Amino acid sequence: MDTLALLDRLIAFQTVSRDPNRPLIDFVRSLLAEHGIACELVESEGGKANLFCTIGPADRPGILLSGHTDVVPVDGQDWTSDPFRLRVADGRAYGRGAADMKGFVACALALALRAAGRDLAVPLHLALSHDEEIGCVGVRSLIDRLAGRGFRPRLTLVGEPTGLRIATGHKGKLAARATCHGVAGHSAMAPEALNAIHLACDLVGVLRARQEDLAEGGARDPDDAVPYSTIHVGVIQGGTALNIVPDRCTLDFEIRAIAADDPEAILAEIVAQAQAIAAACHPEFPEARFVIERRNAYPGLATPRDSEAVAFLGALVGSTDTHKVAFGTEGGLFADRLGTPTLICGPGFMDQGHKPDEFVTLAQLAACDALMDRLLDRLAA
Repeated sequence: MDTLALLDRLIAFQTVSRDPNRPLIDFVRSLLAEHGIACELVESEGGKANLFCTIGPADRPGILLSGHTDVVPVDGQDWTSDPFRLRVADGRAYGRGAADMKGFVACALALALRAAGRDLAVPLHLALSHDEEIGCVGVRSLIDRLAGRGFRPRLTLVGEPTGLRIATGHKGKLAARATCHGVAGHSAMAPEALNAIHLACDLVGVLRARQEDLAEGGARDPDDAVPYSTIHVGVIQGGTALNIVPDRCTLDFEIRAIAADDPEAILAEIVAQAQAIAAACHPEFPEARFVIERRNAYPGLATPRDSEAVAFLGALVGSTDTHKVAFGTEGGLFADRLGTPTLICGPGFMDQGHKPDEFVTLAQLAACDALMDRLLDRLAA
């Protein structure tokens, strides 16, 4: 099967993160088995699994191609065609995941099928994961298994869409939830109660002030599109009726940190300021408190520009120019846990991802296939 035919099959699997990815993984496993490639599954709850395979000699460091199989929802989006059916028109391949990142997965699978017929001197590894879109959750069990047996590839290539430019890194992310506890009451007597939504707003003020500090005087990374660490509130929920002073409100926020900043330290500062807000209420409302819990985190990635990995991939891409991507990837987890040099490079652009009529151009897929062929020649040399 060629890349476009594989992409057609992959897009047809509705692997939104809330749904199982196992049908797609089973398809890939069967396809690879037909070509004599044995696969290892790392299964998770909810009908999900990661897949790992090696082509060529397993006794030496190889090149690991990594891609996630889950996609974001299409709910509420106005598509002009079925998002889970590949449509090719005007030099573009449309479908959910075409850019992020089933286009790369299709290229990687096509490479694996070609590699099965070659005598490789250096092994090719393939890792497919789940639940990347909800915080790089699924791949962790696969990485833990690989780390447990001392697996360390020469290079890990995460094929997120970069327009086939080499990306050396991205910010790390820490997601947290603050639960604000006040005192309920009738709105007619609102001053005798403590409004939890108001407490949440006070905390939002703290977050905004800290963000301003980071933007105005914080550390800088000029390779990032936003060159400083950011704090963002994404969800706030509280209250049940207009005439009730709410005693509980939650807000979800995230910290995206450049390498020079410690997101845990930023979170600790926020917790201390929240405690100060609650303490100021205690003379009248001793029940006031904030509970801030860390919900998820993944590390940033910062591969040196002058690394051997950049030189190796640059020779295949045709350029050693590098940049950093604004979005997070599983790359930091591979680098941290396996100690492997890790880069991000794949077909398409994230500007087309997560949107109605998501697409990758046929030219980008062809260029990625050509890159994969050059990689295969290096592995067989």
